[in-house]
Amino acid sequence: MRSRYAAFVMKNRDYVLKTWHPDTRPADLSLEDSPQWASLQIIDSDAAGDTGRVHFRAVYRSGGGWGYLEEMSAFVRENERWLYLSGDTTEGQLKPGRNERCPCGSGRKFKACCL
Repeated sequence: MRSRYAAFVMKNRDYVLKTWHPDTRPADLSLEDSPQWASLQIIDSDAAGDTGRVHFRAVYRSGGGWGYLEEMSAFVRENERWLYLSGDTTEGQLKPGRNERCPCGSGRKFKACCL
C-alpha cells in the first residue's frame, strides 16, 4: 500500500497499473489531475493466506483547503506479489484547528505552517 501511495504522489502511472490486478485494472489511467497528496496513515491491515486488506487514510491539499480519502482496500497475492483488487472509498473535507498539527505532515501547528 505504501508503495502504491508513493506512486500516486509521484504520478507514476506505470507502477500503479503494474500493482493493480488485471481483472479490475482500468484500461487507461491518468494521474495528471490527481490532488497534491500530503500524508498516508495506515489504520489497520490483515492478511490470511493470499488475500489481504488495508484500511488507510490519505490526506491531500485541495485548492486552499484539505481533504482526505479513506479506503478499505482488498489485495491478492499472485507470484509472490501483492496486487490491488478493489476498495470501498469515502472522501471528506478536513478542517484542522489553528492549534492542531498541520495536515501536511510537518509536525508543526497548523497556524504556524499552512494556514
